[in-house]
Amino acid sequence: MTSRKTEKYEIILDAAEKVIAENGFYGSQVAKIAKEAGVADGTIYLYFKNKEDILISLFQERLGKLVELFHNSIREADSAEDALRRVCEIHFTQLEQNVNLAYVTQIELRQSSIELRKAIGISVKPYIKLIEHILEKGIQEKLFREDLDVKLTRLLIFGA
Repeated sequence: MTSRKTEKYEIILDAAEKVIAENGFYGSQVAKIAKEAGVADGTIYLYFKNKEDILISLFQERLGKLVELFHNSIREADSAEDALRRVCEIHFTQLEQNVNLAYVTQIELRQSSIELRKAIGISVKPYIKLIEHILEKGIQEKLFREDLDVKLTRLLIFGA
């Protein structure tokens, strides 16, 4: 995408994030997103197939950036404990600074449509896998309990 197209794409995603956080996915019409973004309704469809595609793209872009921040941060970590602390710090700081993203990631993740849930799950998977990897490393390093339920713990951390 050219920089101008990328900029408009980001403006639309920012607007969608805000509108979906305020109204929920089903209460958010494309027209509301377009109005918030300051673009014509039809412009949305130059970037996204439909409202579901907007939500999926929102998860892909925002969680992708978070995972990138995590990876950059944990490269410098001395241990799994330090890595987990860094991930939690970034997770909480980013979501505290962007309340709309917090609402969208924690509430809209639980969509009723199975197809939409699966598509969003693909975006969430790298995030969950990274946390799982850190927990398993911590168990191997004897920093975390041997009987730690990794699957439950990773979900608790993500859901926090």
